[in-house]
Amino acid sequence: MNRGMPRSPTEGRRPLLSLASAGVCYRRRRTLRSAGALHWALSDVSFEVMSGETVGILGRNGSGKTTLLKVLAGIIEPDRGKIERNHSSISMLSLQVGFLPQLSGRENALLSSVLLGEDRMAAKRNLEAIVRFAGLEDCIDDPLATYSSGMRARLGFSVAYHTTPELLLIDEVLGVGDQEFRQKSTAAIKELIKSDRTVVLVSHNLPTIRELCDRVVWIEDGQSRMVGPTEEVIEAYLK
Repeated sequence: MNRGMPRSPTEGRRPLLSLASAGVCYRRRRTLRSAGALHWALSDVSFEVMSGETVGILGRNGSGKTTLLKVLAGIIEPDRGKIERNHSSISMLSLQVGFLPQLSGRENALLSSVLLGEDRMAAKRNLEAIVRFAGLEDCIDDPLATYSSGMRARLGFSVAYHTTPELLLIDEVLGVGDQEFRQKSTAAIKELIKSDRTVVLVSHNLPTIRELCDRVVWIEDGQSRMVGPTEEVIEAYLK
């Protein structure tokens, strides 16, 4: 199935996430010239994510996409507006959830899997596949503190990839490890998305958005400028 082909995005589905006029405010750092003015990273964002669809998030750097992902993941709550979450579990592939440097790679993989919503038995069953996918068989029992940043990122990606959340958040910043692993992780992401999982995908890559997304949310200056079918939003975004 071509995920970019037009179809009814909501028929027979239920909303897993719903944002209504959501805003997030930060106080800028105090300087000699400034008392620390308020900055609305998000000011007015509204859209729904329905079960089984892939929603793309488009926007320029600094438009609020990273803050939006944190809101969707439950890392931060909106300062105004509201968000309703109707899902049982969520995973964000750009995070190394719960990693502790003093624990081994194996122990961190188990801990992170549980924190991402897997039960302990499922986490243990997945462990061999997690280690193999990450390519860390020779050092999985070494302390995480001895891992390079690339090795930690590969382990974090593999853990998140092997969990089975109801809602999956994917940040474009997923090119982890060497070139071979980047290609492997990209292929794995596309396989996940095409398997009818519910996914929110942040990307600047328009061909990827066209290929994989049912609908697109265009974020500009902290606001949802347009929400709709993939081709219609991309056309407006490019103009």
